[in-house]
Order: sequence, then C-alpha cells, then structure tokens
Amino acid sequence: MVETAHAGGLVVVPSGNRSETQPPIPDASATRTRAFKTTYPEKYEKIVALLKHEKKLVAHIKQVAAAYDIDPIHIVGALVGEHTYNVTAVGSVQTYYVKALSYSGLDFAFRYKGVPVQTFVQRPEFAACAEAKDSAALWSCRDRVWVEHCGKSVDSVTYEAMTFQQAFFQPFFAGQTFGLGQISPLTALEVTDLVNRVSGYDKLTPDRPQAIYRDVMDPDRSIVYIAAIVRDAIDAYKQEGFDISGNPGITATLYNVGQPRQRAADLRAAVASGKGRKLPVENYYGWLVNDKLDELRSLLDSGS
Repeated sequence: MVETAHAGGLVVVPSGNRSETQPPIPDASATRTRAFKTTYPEKYEKIVALLKHEKKLVAHIKQVAAAYDIDPIHIVGALVGEHTYNVTAVGSVQTYYVKALSYSGLDFAFRYKGVPVQTFVQRPEFAACAEAKDSAALWSCRDRVWVEHCGKSVDSVTYEAMTFQQAFFQPFFAGQTFGLGQISPLTALEVTDLVNRVSGYDKLTPDRPQAIYRDVMDPDRSIVYIAAIVRDAIDAYKQEGFDISGNPGITATLYNVGQPRQRAADLRAAVASGKGRKLPVENYYGWLVNDKLDELRSLLDSGS
C-alpha cells in the first residue's frame, strides 16, 4: 500500500508507478508502429539518441522549465512518450524547423461542417463558458460542453460522436498533432494565456490558425508550450488538492490524455465518495516515463 504525504493541505502524489506492469497500449498506437516497420524499443532509443545529440535543445528545456517553475524531467517525459508511442523521432531538430516552414503559407480554418469554431461556440449551449477567467478554463469548458452533447442533436444541430478536437481542429487529416511536442491546436489555445504571461508570446486565437501552427511546430516554441501544458496540469490538480509535481509519469499521462481539470475533479469526487481511488494512476505512456526515469534524468546532464 502506497503511503501519501500531505503538504499544506495537499495530497502529495508519491513518485513511481502505481501499477507493477505497464497498462495496455492502445491498438491505434500499435498499428502505427507496425505500419512504419518499427518497434517501441526502437522508437524509444531514437528519441533518447536525439536528446543526447541535441545539446542546445536540452539546454533550452532546462531554461524553459525554470521559467515555468517545473522540473525539466516533465518536458523530457512528454517528448519521450510522444515519440515512443505516437510518432517516430526524426534525425535532428532541424527537420522540425523545415516542417514548420511548410505550413506557414497554407490557407485553412478551423471548421465543423463549414461552420468556424469561433461561430459555433456562440451557440447557447456554450454560454456558461463566457464566465471562464482564462484561456485554459474557456477552452476546457467548451471541450466539456461538446462532450456533454456528443452524439445528440440540439436545435437541429448534431454533435457527432467525435471529440471537439476531431470536429474542429484537424483541417488537414484525422488524428493530427504537430511538431516536436505533438501538440494539438486545441491544447495550444488552452494554454495561450499562460504562455503569453510567462513567455510573452502573442495570444493565439482560432482566427489566426497559421500562428497556432507556427508555435506548435517551431521546436523552440513547442518546448515552451510543453512546459505550459505541464504547468497547467499541475495547477489543475493542485486546485483539487493534489500535488503531482513530483511524479513525471502522471504529468506525462496527462500530457497524453488531456483534460486535466475534468480528470482532477473526477479524482477529487472519487476520493470524497470514499469508494474510489485515492491517487491519480499513470497510463501506459506515463508508466514508461517512470520506469525509465533514471535514464531520462541522465539526458538532462547532456545539455550545456
């Protein structure tokens, strides 16, 4: 049985994995890996090799982590998880700069059945979201409203059985995320206020989709967004009474699955009921990060 510590009224989530064995890996991930004739160990070694080689990148990770007051291992964990299970790392960071340029001149918009997202969210179902205090709360609320109506029709408008991200934020192809951090446009919008406040980047809006793709595809900027996503998840859990800052496997899990506010609230409700789980639990992606933690921490010694 895992003992939990309490600091300042917060439940401090212990380091390490709650599960002795790795939770199941989704079929979609396995299918992608087979399609590219590779394996998870090979993909893991490739991203580790990239981080060992790219000393400037590791130095940048440390600098950005300090700005967002997080342990840089959280950023490393997110990168390793994404490139082990979702994409395969390229040979060098330079390739990501080239890819970023390829999207800079494209003309596209975030639409669902021809309706721009900024128009769709003016519907009455989303009215309560207007009270949100920042971009994270605003877009999380809109995401939650979509989930609540998913598969239903409201005033002759059908909310298809897909996620908010899938409906509006995949103008090129399904399942798309971009750049070194494999960040979705929706997630970038959620943390734009935090990034603006800490790093001084212009705030993102769906009216300027090219700016969103620039930020998530540029390697230097994407590291900033990874840090902001981790910081936002830590803060969301802190608000519900949990300190997850010492468990990179949990922050990696949240980086993978998203919706930290809803998940933190669900955990708080489970604890309050006395019948549910008492701590957040890592998924397959976060489990790997915790399992490889010593090796991943050593990568941070390679940066200048």
